[in-house]
Amino acid sequence: MTDLTNLAIPALHRLLETGQITAVELAKAFLAAIRQREPQISAFLTVTEERALADAQAADARIRTLRAEGSPLPPLLGIPMALKDNICTKGIRTTCASRMLENFVPPYDATAAERLALAGAPLLGKLNMDEFAVGISTETSAFYPTKNPLDPTLVPGGSSGGSAAAVAAGEAAFSLGSDTGGSVRQPAAFCGVVGMKPTYGRISRYGLVAHASSLDQIGPVTRTVAENALVLEAISGPDGKDATALPFPPGSFSDVLEKGAKNLRIGLVSEFFSDIVDPAVRDAVLAAAGTLEKAGAGVEYVSLPSAEDALIAYMAISAAELSSNLARFDGVRYGKRANHDTLSALYQNSRFEGFGKTIKERILAGAMLLSSEENAYGKALAVRDTLREEFARLFARFDALISPVSPRMPRPLGIKLSEQELWYADFCTIPASLAGLPALSVPCGFVRGLPCGLQIMGPALSEGLLYRIGRAVELTNRLAKEGA
Repeated sequence: MTDLTNLAIPALHRLLETGQITAVELAKAFLAAIRQREPQISAFLTVTEERALADAQAADARIRTLRAEGSPLPPLLGIPMALKDNICTKGIRTTCASRMLENFVPPYDATAAERLALAGAPLLGKLNMDEFAVGISTETSAFYPTKNPLDPTLVPGGSSGGSAAAVAAGEAAFSLGSDTGGSVRQPAAFCGVVGMKPTYGRISRYGLVAHASSLDQIGPVTRTVAENALVLEAISGPDGKDATALPFPPGSFSDVLEKGAKNLRIGLVSEFFSDIVDPAVRDAVLAAAGTLEKAGAGVEYVSLPSAEDALIAYMAISAAELSSNLARFDGVRYGKRANHDTLSALYQNSRFEGFGKTIKERILAGAMLLSSEENAYGKALAVRDTLREEFARLFARFDALISPVSPRMPRPLGIKLSEQELWYADFCTIPASLAGLPALSVPCGFVRGLPCGLQIMGPALSEGLLYRIGRAVELTNRLAKEGA
């Protein structure tokens, strides 16, 4: 019998539509996969079996009604999914992988979670992450690290490591992560799946526990480009609960998928192909660029001069905003409340016991920046403006830009990176985040037996174009596999 957890969303949709399987049967298949695979992967922090089965029962009832009416089934109806544990879920623990929120149960759903519920996607559970989304390996989780399903001795990336690992391991048909400086794209690359960081404001941030408010975006993680487009369509759109949500309706990203790369103008950002990049990674990405060129795209090197400055600006902005956002966790209103005999001890003990080492360091750095007389935060915002202008000039000439997702392949669990490797880990992904632009991570080949990630960046609201290019790369990879 076919393993349902290995099938893509459109294939599962057809089985549900034709009555060959029920949503309850499908949910049970994924729950069985979670029970079998979690001891090796540790992608989940909370498994919501009762909720998943109740959602699936409701999906089956809806399917029967639609079938009787002769109406089409929504594409995600009955398709089991999971959410990163910084996306609020009413009545379900939302921890941000932190002792600070270990027992926090939100009284409301995030807008993205609510839209998936309305689409009829059963919720399998909440996924592991780096604490408060600060990290690149999911090793800063207060509970346990997640392992890479492709090789459990390796990190899955971060901070959305659980989101990528669950999809790669067949523990969820799709997932949502969050991306501040690369936290969807990098783990997607490390786990061989597809991850999208949408245009800032494309998806409502209501109910996403804030890391850096001017950077954070929810993004879908899937096995294929077409599936990613389906999920983004379901969760995008205006939201009166989020003042930063864009007023544009999502439309369809799927319509343009098969248009190919012919006549597109694509720039290779030269700064992202320098000596800091593993030569094998560089070769894999350049080979993908070559296939796009053979498909009719014009490809040439371009420069993004502020790329290096973007790293410094990102560190300043993200640390400052994190420090401000996490000030609310003081032991008074919600979150961990430590033993104390004075008000000052309440604040100190709760934050000391609740936050991990990495978070404490980032809070201190942000507090120092915000109190600096040199206006470091303001200077970082000026660098962001310059970066946006450079992107605008490039997108006046090019349809999209491409680069590696990460300069390096995933490292072994427990191995510390050098200061230089830590500094450059998000070098390729940070600029699109700072500029608020969409960027897609898609597998583009193999390096030492593991999939390598290609990043495709575009102007604001160009997600459909990025999916089109990603699909062209994906199709080339598939043909190459079939011919091997």
